[in-house]
Amino acid sequence: MNHYLKTVIAPQIPPELHSAFMAAIEKGNIRTMTDRSMPATPQPTPGVLLLGDAFNMRHPLTGGGMTVALSDIVVLRDLLRPLYDLNDAPALCQYLESFYTLRKPVASTINTLAGALYKVFCASSDPSRKEMPQACFDYLSLGGDFTNGPIALLSGLNPRPLSLVTHFFAVAIYGVGRLLLPFPSPKRMLIGARLISGASSIIFPFIKAEGVRDMFFPASTPAYYRASVN
Repeated sequence: MNHYLKTVIAPQIPPELHSAFMAAIEKGNIRTMTDRSMPATPQPTPGVLLLGDAFNMRHPLTGGGMTVALSDIVVLRDLLRPLYDLNDAPALCQYLESFYTLRKPVASTINTLAGALYKVFCASSDPSRKEMPQACFDYLSLGGDFTNGPIALLSGLNPRPLSLVTHFFAVAIYGVGRLLLPFPSPKRMLIGARLISGASSIIFPFIKAEGVRDMFFPASTPAYYRASVN
């Protein structure tokens, strides 16, 4: 780890921080942090409602944990606002079942994006996987909707899973275009096909874990609060 930090990371550090960075390496005690993904699984329990990482975790790459947690709090606030009696725990638990549906657009979008980006930037010996990070950077550098769209997804300002899937495969297609221009070759065409296949194998398992119906068709999920509020 010391060798990697000195030879790979240190040259990328701004000059103002380089000395302090090298001193920290020499001092030792380099710590690592584990991470895990935990899709939200509803566990209706009278008197208890889990929020934050206790309920739902995603890869920390995008820093989306607080965004999801605060979004969940807003959803919960709006659900509880019409209620005047919070003492009936079983009835309240049934009422809050819709919380798990209403939180999905923001939570599932950020969860899927975090996991997919981590997979994209993981080191790989596969030439097609090596193309994905550069395609991602180049796509973001195009400006306009190519930049604003992904940033809105990252920040939770655009909680639309379909938009996430669209931009993700747009990056993959952009990567294929980079490979085939100006002159396609059989090798480049094969890498391009594997790039699309690799993109599918990255994002679809995350969508499956989040729930296809919950992500893309939340209105089709029964919500107790609608009948209660209306």
